[in-house]
Amino acid sequence: MLFVDSSFILSEIVEENHQLIPVINRFGIKLGLGDKTIDDICRKANINTEFFLAILNTFLNEDYFPERKLQKFDIELVVTYIKQTDAYLIHGQLHNLEKHLNAFISMSDPNNPQLKLISRLFTEFKNELIGQIEQGMMKGDAPLALLTDLKSIIIKHISGNFNENMCYATIFTIDSFQRDLEKHNRIREKILKPMIADLSESGIEDLQELISVSHAIKATKAQALSQRELDVLRLVALGLLNKEVADKLNISLNTVLSHRKNITAKLGIKTVSGLIFYCMTNGYITADEIEL
Repeated sequence: MLFVDSSFILSEIVEENHQLIPVINRFGIKLGLGDKTIDDICRKANINTEFFLAILNTFLNEDYFPERKLQKFDIELVVTYIKQTDAYLIHGQLHNLEKHLNAFISMSDPNNPQLKLISRLFTEFKNELIGQIEQGMMKGDAPLALLTDLKSIIIKHISGNFNENMCYATIFTIDSFQRDLEKHNRIREKILKPMIADLSESGIEDLQELISVSHAIKATKAQALSQRELDVLRLVALGLLNKEVADKLNISLNTVLSHRKNITAKLGIKTVSGLIFYCMTNGYITADEIEL
């Protein structure tokens, strides 16, 4: 096994392991790496070096998965990586596979019924993958199972007249997609879901909501809430109704509504569950204080 650390020259690692190209691209790192170390590149790109190394070593070593290490990172790092990977799966891997598959079919015998079956199976896989990603949290292994079946059918059962070169290219593309999806699902299941499991009772079960809240946490540094807005926010997150908040703070109901409007505008968070997550993340409330 090869385990890289921050002193390794990234270009040398990528030269020997081309499957890392899309991985580093998700972090905003492009080719033309020169002779810089991983630490130099991460510092320049403002990337968390330890998180980058954990992901890199996960993809380099089939039997390696730093579950405990990844769980210690800030949830925004994980969410951002998941979001970037989702985008790559659709616009990179899926687009590339569709292009190879279409070329394979168009350059083969159009009357081959097996090619029609392969095309139908790919369409089912495509719709399943996009649908689950758009829902914000991929549930189950349906996309991976369909992709595995697609490769198996081509390898074991293809017959008749077909373009062998494009067939091989399609299989290699599926294999790359399959390995990427397996690693991605593992990070979702073993890292992301446990991170939000403790928040499920307060309604944080959707990745898109989690992403929006995480972005709001980051954006709030530039547009801070006033002390009174924080007072209102905390009481709302604790489960008080608007009238109860007004009574508690000795202010009018209209003032509470005005503060809530400002809070939503500044944070971009519309749901109470999102506000709860925001407050817990920033230490304004604890899990024990929430009325479930």
